[in-house]
Amino acid sequence: MATAQETHEYPGELNDVPGWFWPLDQVLFSWFLERQERRGTDGDLLELGAYLGKSAILLGHHLRDGETLTVCDLFETEPPDAANRAEAAKSYSTLTRQAFERNYLSFHETLPAIIQAPSSAVTDAVAPGSCRFAHIDASHLYEHVQGDIGAARDLLLPDGIVVLDDFRSEHTPGVAVASWEAVLNRGLRPVCLSSQKLYGTWGDPEPVQEELLAALRGRDDVAVTVEQAAGHRLVRARAKGKRMRPPSLPSSRHPAPAAAPRPDAGPVPGPPQQPRPAGGAACTTRPPAPRDRARRLALDLLPPVVTRAVRGYRAAQRAKASGAAQSRR
Repeated sequence: MATAQETHEYPGELNDVPGWFWPLDQVLFSWFLERQERRGTDGDLLELGAYLGKSAILLGHHLRDGETLTVCDLFETEPPDAANRAEAAKSYSTLTRQAFERNYLSFHETLPAIIQAPSSAVTDAVAPGSCRFAHIDASHLYEHVQGDIGAARDLLLPDGIVVLDDFRSEHTPGVAVASWEAVLNRGLRPVCLSSQKLYGTWGDPEPVQEELLAALRGRDDVAVTVEQAAGHRLVRARAKGKRMRPPSLPSSRHPAPAAAPRPDAGPVPGPPQQPRPAGGAACTTRPPAPRDRARRLALDLLPPVVTRAVRGYRAAQRAKASGAAQSRR
């Protein structure tokens, strides 16, 4: 039997997994993957840069029979060059393959195919033209991102979707340069932009854009704008408010346990039943107002000596008020 400490290491739901995979991108990933499934598009899934597994877990949720999810990350392997070592030491010092695998197996029975190596190794392990969806979130250095985009182009199906993370963050200018260079000079066609990610294809973006616009405009928690730039139609999606309707998310195999009742609490009484009026429905006493509930909670939390003093004072006040009412009759 697992101890409480061991159980606590497993995430109870997807958003318990550390990582920068925001709700809007969870919605967009799910929409693109479900559209491919509806259209019968077969192909593998690919992720370059996994961190602790948050987006990989969602990708694995959309795997179908015969498909493979391949994840490529250095994990704790020494980066190949000084610039990459400095980036890894700053942002990913706590990343280990063991932590990734523990998180992933909290939601799925088997691990994905894992390449523990620089992302440049992926083209030796994945067949050209075999993937329907690729998520690039590995190095933030221009030269590496440029190579990752080239690898994605070779590994994707003609209408496959590539997602470029951190294409507009102020601390990742290399990703921005490589992303827009791919749009302007390497044939990548933007499908949509979120605040963190660029979704694109080397196929025809218009059919998928039209379906996506219809889907997003039907939601009240996403703001959508459409702009033109350098001959490209850019669909921009932004989350409205702090809460979004989540997509279908994978369920943890270690859900958080329900809060146990206090040993001394006893059964929770239901509302007292009143006599049924003739010809009418049974009536119940109104539940206490929020302010009354707050007062009762405060009394429960105060030290017993203070609680007894407050209740004694209230009883005296009620008796005084009752005596005054009797004298006026």
